[in-house]
Amino acid sequence: MSAAVRVRRVVTSRTGGVSVAPYDSFNLGDHVGDDPAAVDANRRRLAAGIGLPFDRLVWMEQIHSRNVTVVEGPVDGAVEATDALVTDVPGLALVTLSADCVPVLLSDDEAGVIAAVHAGRVGARIGIVPRVLDAMVAKGAVVERIGAFLGPAASGRQYEVPAAMRADVERHLPGSASKTVRGTPGLDLRAGLRRQLLAAGVSGVAEDPRCTIEDRALFSHRREGRTGRLAGVIWMESTPGA
Repeated sequence: MSAAVRVRRVVTSRTGGVSVAPYDSFNLGDHVGDDPAAVDANRRRLAAGIGLPFDRLVWMEQIHSRNVTVVEGPVDGAVEATDALVTDVPGLALVTLSADCVPVLLSDDEAGVIAAVHAGRVGARIGIVPRVLDAMVAKGAVVERIGAFLGPAASGRQYEVPAAMRADVERHLPGSASKTVRGTPGLDLRAGLRRQLLAAGVSGVAEDPRCTIEDRALFSHRREGRTGRLAGVIWMESTPGA
C-alpha cells in the first residue's frame, strides 16, 4: 500500500435512513420513485457517515453498459451514462448503486488507483470489468496489484433465468451458470466475475456472500419490484505526511 493513502470500502444496507415504504429506509437511488428530499437526506447521511463532504461523493447514471469514466474531482450531479468510475484522487468517493446487480470495488493501493463498478447481467456479459481494468492500468495501476471486492448481489441459488439466457451469459462470462434451489436455470454473476478477474491476473477477490434476494436487510428488485438501492463506496484517505 502507498504510504500516502489508505483505501476504504463501505457497503450499505437498507436500514438507517429516512425513506418510507417501499424504499425503507436507507435508499440511495434517485431514479426509483422515492421522495427526492428523502434520497438527498440519505445521501448526506452516507457522506457524514464516511467522513467526507457531500460533494466529494461521485454518483453514476447507471445504464447497464460497459462505459467507464475517469473522474478527477467532484462532479455536479451524476456522471451521465456510465457504469464504472475510476480515479486516482484521494478523498473522492466513487459510488455504485445496486439491488441485485454486483457492486465491484477495485483498487491498486500502491498506485493509488480505485474503481467502482455496476456489474449487472448485461454489463457483466458485455465485459465491463475488463474495460475497467484497462482504464485503471492507463492511470498507473498494475493488474497483478489490483484487489477486488464483490458486494452483496443476487446469488446463483436464487437468480432464476431462462435456460437460453443462462447459456448466453455463460458463453460470454464463463463460470456464471448455476442451478437454483428450485432446480431451475440460474446465474451466479459473482462466480463468473471472480473467475474473470482472477484470469486477468488480479491479486485477489474478496466477497460479501450475502444474497440480496434472500436477505431482507438488503434491497432486492427481483424480490420486491419497486424498492430502493444499496451503495458500494470506495475512496482513498490521505495519511499523515502525505
